[in-house]
Amino acid sequence: MKTIITTLIVSFALAFILGILLGIFKKIFYIPVDEKIAKIREVLPGANCGACGYPGCDSFAAAVAAGEAPANGCLSGGPSVAKKVGEVLGVKTDAVKNVAVRTCQGGNTIAKDKGSYIGIKSCSAAKTLGINGTKLCSFGCMGFGDCVAACNFDALHMGKEGLPIVNYDACTGCGMCVTACPQGIMTLVPADRKGSIALCSNRNPVKSAVFKQCKSACIKCGKCERTCKYDAIHVIDGIPLIQYDKCTSCNECVEACPTKVLKLVENIVQVSI
Repeated sequence: MKTIITTLIVSFALAFILGILLGIFKKIFYIPVDEKIAKIREVLPGANCGACGYPGCDSFAAAVAAGEAPANGCLSGGPSVAKKVGEVLGVKTDAVKNVAVRTCQGGNTIAKDKGSYIGIKSCSAAKTLGINGTKLCSFGCMGFGDCVAACNFDALHMGKEGLPIVNYDACTGCGMCVTACPQGIMTLVPADRKGSIALCSNRNPVKSAVFKQCKSACIKCGKCERTCKYDAIHVIDGIPLIQYDKCTSCNECVEACPTKVLKLVENIVQVSI
């Protein structure tokens, strides 16, 4: 009994001494925490997607508080998060919500395959092998879904045509799919953009070969240029490019395109209110 009591006394004494020492060490080695960092971190989505250029939300919050990153740098959070971060910093932010758009329509029934691919089912792997794509159109979607795997918000899935489909209600515009696509067919556009966009990446200068490669490819006919009354569209490096400060979204170039390459952005990006 005496041994048990002695053990308890010694244990309590050691715990008391350790508690005092921990308190002393805490004061000696205390590192002040910037309240701004904690407040900024609190309003961030916590996805740790890396789209901001930092390893995670904690690093981004610290960078913003230190003035090393912009208040609207959280791409996945969009304008709403940028506004909250700006309120913490006491500044106004100008952020636009972006969403991803796939600039290729070369699905399984439209773009012909070169042959049977038996390698690693990855777009990057197929690209690295030097075969320049799995389809006759070396510029189009390979259909292995690297973009889908890169999305942290379940905003992409592969459709039955072998092309990624964007869920615009879930898309945050983080740009991870854009980075993951070795073909460069995923692009970011403002969610409220109006005007035409070319859903083709085929830059093959040989016009006769383009249609053989993909039935929905730009055949470089220039009809869109000639149709536009506002000089808002020009075929550059084989792809129609639009000047949105001139485009009126009149839809005439869309109707004139013989292979239906051009679409209005507002008809593609559908976001529920």
